[in-house]
Amino acid sequence: MSGEIRLSRRRFMQYAAGAAGALIIGIGTVEAADRPVPISLLGDAWSQMGPYLRIAQDGRVFIGVRDPDNGEGTATSLARIIADELDADWSSVVVEYLGLGVEPGNGEPKFTYGRQRSGDATSIPAAWADLRQAGALARWLLLQAAARRLGVPAEQLRGESGMAVAADGRRIAYGDLANAAASIDAPASPPPVKAPERYKLIGQPAGDIDARAVVTGTLRYAADESIGDPVVAVLARCPYPGGTLDAADRDAAGKVPGVFAIIDITPEQGQLPGMAAQARALAVIAVDTWSALKGREALKASWKPGETSEPGSGELEKKALALFDDDAATPTTVRDDGDIATARKKAARALEATYVQPWVAHATAETPNCLVRFDPDTRITVVAASQSPRQAYTIVQRMTGFGPDKIDIRVPRGGGGFGRRLEHDYIAEAVAVAMAKKPPEIQNRAVRVLWTRDDDLTRDYYRPFAVHRLNASLDRKKAIVGWHQRMASPSTLVGRATPPDRLWQSELVADALPAGLVPNFRSDYYPLDSLLARGDWRGSPHVTPTFASESFIDELAHAVQANPLDFRLKLLGEARQLPYNGRGGPVDTARMANVLKLAAEKLDWSRWLRSENGLGIACAYVFGAYVAHAIEVAPTTDGIDIHRVVCVADVGRAVNPLGLAAQLEGATIDALSTALNLAITVKDGKVQQTGFKDYPIAATQPMPYEVETVIVASTAEPTGASVIGVPSAAPALANAVFRATAVRVRRLPLLRELARLR
Repeated sequence: MSGEIRLSRRRFMQYAAGAAGALIIGIGTVEAADRPVPISLLGDAWSQMGPYLRIAQDGRVFIGVRDPDNGEGTATSLARIIADELDADWSSVVVEYLGLGVEPGNGEPKFTYGRQRSGDATSIPAAWADLRQAGALARWLLLQAAARRLGVPAEQLRGESGMAVAADGRRIAYGDLANAAASIDAPASPPPVKAPERYKLIGQPAGDIDARAVVTGTLRYAADESIGDPVVAVLARCPYPGGTLDAADRDAAGKVPGVFAIIDITPEQGQLPGMAAQARALAVIAVDTWSALKGREALKASWKPGETSEPGSGELEKKALALFDDDAATPTTVRDDGDIATARKKAARALEATYVQPWVAHATAETPNCLVRFDPDTRITVVAASQSPRQAYTIVQRMTGFGPDKIDIRVPRGGGGFGRRLEHDYIAEAVAVAMAKKPPEIQNRAVRVLWTRDDDLTRDYYRPFAVHRLNASLDRKKAIVGWHQRMASPSTLVGRATPPDRLWQSELVADALPAGLVPNFRSDYYPLDSLLARGDWRGSPHVTPTFASESFIDELAHAVQANPLDFRLKLLGEARQLPYNGRGGPVDTARMANVLKLAAEKLDWSRWLRSENGLGIACAYVFGAYVAHAIEVAPTTDGIDIHRVVCVADVGRAVNPLGLAAQLEGATIDALSTALNLAITVKDGKVQQTGFKDYPIAATQPMPYEVETVIVASTAEPTGASVIGVPSAAPALANAVFRATAVRVRRLPLLRELARLR
């Protein structure tokens, strides 16, 4: 059985009873009128429903989560939104991961659970209203049923820990009311959701629903799933972008015990990046992983570069700097306020800085993998961690020609995403292997395609290399009156049907601070040519520009002998709302100033001038959230020690503060590790890094023992939070190192000047 029953739906939000006394609540979307019903949520209720919520007679509450969870804590937070509105007993909640919801409709697929996407901090904001309404409807129905049984008005009842409770203390378990509740007519209008002061789960810390399974090794990832007795495939991929096969010893590979076949994989032409196999490859299919790896080793495949070679990082840097210096070069102007040329002419002081950032890989803990069972003319089942199951569907449908009723895409919890699982080349490869002609004894068996770490690092969708040049003009009061930032990088939007004048959108945010704070402001973007695949990485397009701008602000503060915190607060100015065309706007300067002040206070910023260590600070506005990092470092003979890290975040109402803190801590450590250690380099046309030996994820040193997190209490609508801990961490570290090293040689003159200014 496929794991779901496909039935039509009657109303936008509806409910039904199960034969064993279950109340089932379904939620429609504006995108589709129908949805498939997962068996785990349906139970025995063969009704015309599309449930997110099932209340069983035994009191258990089954909640389905639509968005993939790759470690962000999405499943926990989404489930708690429903459970709180329901007044459920959290210990009785069972959370179910939903596969892709899709079914036929007038010749087009109907995506019945909505967008089903994670990784861009949208899961909670997009679901906030729907899920609360589902929980509120279920609670209303249960209280109506309890009122009839107890003989009191429903308005005199309340929900409490999975029970309907009367004013006199009488109580009835939800499980005993479920069947009766399902027979009650729907209210004329949607029941009101809770007032925030009545929340019992939302805003309270909760451990991840999968935490025990993760740490005990019992959680089943995609690589642990099986359909029958699958064979295993590993691929030998061309290391040169656009390269071809030179030679391979297929006979030797075929003689390895356990190897069944070697299959050629050729990328489909004309497909968007991430929608097809990335490189020419030979797939070695074997009885198990070890045999497949030994077969790949025996292939001794060699490859030839394509007609155009990928430039090295040094060459890209030279091209970027040449563009900045070429008056004839025509960039795309992203934003242009005032007159930066006049501001520069009138400035009391002008400064310039250049920042270079390397290619970076995702290096997810769980490397890409995909399990596929292909039955010609009948059905295809795909099991893979994904951040965008709808994109996976598009690939499968194109390659097989099947309709929605023949495509089953299952999405287990993933071992990290960070943007890598927004690209689905690994799924396209697996489908190609599953559909290929194979020996009869394995033709109908499922195929599991596994990537090794060297596969992962040499064929990633990298965060692009970037070069920034920033110029600032300051007046006699040491205020920034002009700001010109130029960025050059290989845009991730190249090849994705994006007009040339919009390629900057994956690399920059037009209204990112200090835009709106400086009267004369200009941002220019220069695209660089590259053959490497590139994609989203942990908060793109906020990460690389924030590093440059926040580092430059510290250099400006140093140049005018100002406290970097005070300099930033002066730049933010009075409390006001700044226009912001990106998601989450407008920008509230008071909320930004608040996270800066809290981070500084937590780190004891009053020591900034006299501390022997370096203190650094930086802030960012990401998808509607405000975040600041304050970091203390000490130089050592062989580098630095990071003594303390503070991260303060304002994400509006925090659904699960413990999960949010975990996200901030993990993102911060990842950002610091990346800043200190990691770079993808290209030599002779191919990526050089093949494992953690030359792509060293940070170990205990010099990482801090802990990341201290402060979550700002807020009544604002919740924002997403999965990536917000990344953008300001690296510049805060750089600013701390700058303070601890370059500034130290000028410490006494600076002390004297600050004393005079006081």
